Amino acid sequence: MLIVPLQPIPNQTVTVTLNDQVTQLNVYQTVGGLFIDVLVNNVLIIGGVICQDLNRIIRSLYLGFSGDLAFIDNQPEIVYGQKVYSDPHYSGLGTRFSLAYLFPDELLTNEG
Repeated sequence: MLIVPLQPIPNQTVTVTLNDQVTQLNVYQTVGGLFIDVLVNNVLIIGGVICQDLNRIIRSLYLGFSGDLAFIDNQPEIVYGQKVYSDPHYSGLGTRFSLAYLFPDELLTNEG
């Protein structure tokens, strides 16, 4: 796993090499939540995906992206003695919420 550095700003574009893939990430906050577009070599792989805690972003091998991305809530709230994880909000990017790149060998697949 590799953490992609993000800033606590509402709209940002980050270019990073992930497993030999030159990847552009457009991360943007709307009233409906935090969303992400993923481009590899300037080609859109998937766009307008809502960012949720521990929910993989790419999910499908046919899209041609090696690995996957997911947000992680690093600081869940404690409510009645239970940890409550939240979906990411731009204000916590880089601290409370991390964007993780998961290498292909870290993913469970149904391919055998």
